[in-house]
Amino acid sequence: MSNEMRKKMADTIRFLAADMIQKANSGHPGAPMGLADIAVVLGEHIRHNPKNPKWLNRDRLVFSGGHSTGLIYSLLHLWGYAVTLDDLKNFRQLGSCTPGHPEYGQTDGIEITTGPLGQGVANAVGFAMAQAYTAHQVNSETCPLIDHKIYCFCGDGDLQEGIGYEACALAGHLGLKDLIMIYDSNEITIEGSTNLAWSEDVAKRFEAQNWSVLTIDGHCFDAIDEALTKAQKATKPTVIIANTIIGKCAEGLEGSHETHGAPLGASIVAASKIKAGFPENETFYIPEDVLVRFRCAIEKGDMAEREWIHRHKEAPLIEQNMALDRLLHPDISSIVFPEFGDAKEMATRDSNGKILNAIATAIPGFIGGSADLGPSNKTTLEKMGDFPKGRNIHFGIREHSMAAITNAMALYGTLIPFNATFFVFSDYLKPSARIAALTGIQNFFIWTHDSIGVGEDGPTHQPIEHLTQFRALPNFYVWRPADATENVEAWKTALSIKSPHGFVLSRQKLKTLKPIRDYGSVAQGAYLLKQRDGAVLTLMASGSEVMPTLRAGCHLELMGIKANIVSVPCMDLFNEQDDGYKSRVIDPATKVLAVEAAAGLEYYRYADDVLGMERFGASAPAEELFEKFGFTIENIMQRACKLLGAEYKEVKIGVCEA
Repeated sequence: MSNEMRKKMADTIRFLAADMIQKANSGHPGAPMGLADIAVVLGEHIRHNPKNPKWLNRDRLVFSGGHSTGLIYSLLHLWGYAVTLDDLKNFRQLGSCTPGHPEYGQTDGIEITTGPLGQGVANAVGFAMAQAYTAHQVNSETCPLIDHKIYCFCGDGDLQEGIGYEACALAGHLGLKDLIMIYDSNEITIEGSTNLAWSEDVAKRFEAQNWSVLTIDGHCFDAIDEALTKAQKATKPTVIIANTIIGKCAEGLEGSHETHGAPLGASIVAASKIKAGFPENETFYIPEDVLVRFRCAIEKGDMAEREWIHRHKEAPLIEQNMALDRLLHPDISSIVFPEFGDAKEMATRDSNGKILNAIATAIPGFIGGSADLGPSNKTTLEKMGDFPKGRNIHFGIREHSMAAITNAMALYGTLIPFNATFFVFSDYLKPSARIAALTGIQNFFIWTHDSIGVGEDGPTHQPIEHLTQFRALPNFYVWRPADATENVEAWKTALSIKSPHGFVLSRQKLKTLKPIRDYGSVAQGAYLLKQRDGAVLTLMASGSEVMPTLRAGCHLELMGIKANIVSVPCMDLFNEQDDGYKSRVIDPATKVLAVEAAAGLEYYRYADDVLGMERFGASAPAEELFEKFGFTIENIMQRACKLLGAEYKEVKIGVCEA
């Protein structure tokens, strides 16, 4: 293709983006205009099928700078995806498939939700890791069924964020050769020049992280083409540092930070079009010859997929196809979950480790790891090897990128991932967990050391507000099982719900509950563990607090106070139940006391009083801390009596039906 035609195609992208943003009176024209030249040449290299956006062996394209949606949607429309010209005109409008930042599931061709800077970089690493593992499982020396590339557009902000450092360091360590990152180095931030706060040598940084580094003029078509060709043959991940001009072709504003996040203005758009030879008064203009060349992506992509289908249906590939089919269609019903009926006590992190291994034994795409806490989180998959050939991923101490990486792995199409750390360190990955919830990604977060039960490590390692925080997150299911048996039931339910799940697990051993439930089930989020006729009180608890709460109910009965006991393994699921079920579990005629070794503010939706943590913890053995902060049978009883206006009478605390 001639560079003259490439220029015309790039200008079409620029002015489509400018028109979209001008019509919406909102958006970011600078990056789309600066990246248009690269996007045109990338279109000559990238392998995808607009007719089938879910083709497994397609190249993945991630826009880490999610604000460049003017470029993204223009490309998708021009390539022939289900993004119409009317969709471009409805940019950033309610109900459109062209929201302000790309959202997975809203728009065909969007691989993953991006926007918070740096997330997309880690997502691209996740896609590359998923590709590497899948390729090891199904490829042969003579026939690589999985051999696509992962491309990622990123900018200065993506690389300044810590998550970018984390993810790129891991990618270099793993030698993810099919990952190609295009760095839009325009030296501009919202506040002005990048040198206001950034002066590092990016090329040396990536070289130190074991990346191949190419530096080009981001507006020279031949240089872009040559760099992409080299990157596709690299033996390690490649970053193409593309020196670009933000707002390229914006008359009078080229290179200005003023083009970053606001419409250019009608007069500047018109002047820019005149200079480029485009009709100044026609908006959303696409020259016919330009559209023809972009739409070649449809035929080219369809042919590429057909060739791939033909390749993997050849007779010698029976074993490879069977392996691929097992990854694509996991049989959840084949999982043989462990039974813990004989266990008198067990930490839920320990039972969870056994459950993870049971799932992995049955599901070949079940894969994951910990942020350097595998022995503590109990997340090692026994005898299953290390990534990329095996299923134990060593993320290093990189919580934020770990979560974003596994988000992408979950969307790849062949894997069911999990990631793990201490619950208190979920703070480091919260933005990625939020994206998982926003997008509905079935990513499993394993969080151990769930409360003041951490003990001697003290308040820096004792999560207090975290349960409340994640229970407040829409479309995110927080599980805090009371024992090993509840843990099994929790996993059975979680595997059937296509949303992110957090398993909040104890370090200390918990007594096993008797396998008796008076009403409801774990799958409904909360259930009546013990119901008493004539109850005047309902006691609610989760996790390690269920057993002392149950025993407190037993001893209250000795005082003549009858209490129903409710276990709440997943409040999020309980919130979704109908009013009839809720009132059956929590009798509206009773007073309600909730008990949880955390802030517990969300319990006030149901409870009259909450016995929770009102301050940070302390450094001491766990048993002493539970006593100090009031999570004892006696204190639960006293709090209940106060709620009921009843006199507390001391009774002998001993063995009861619990």
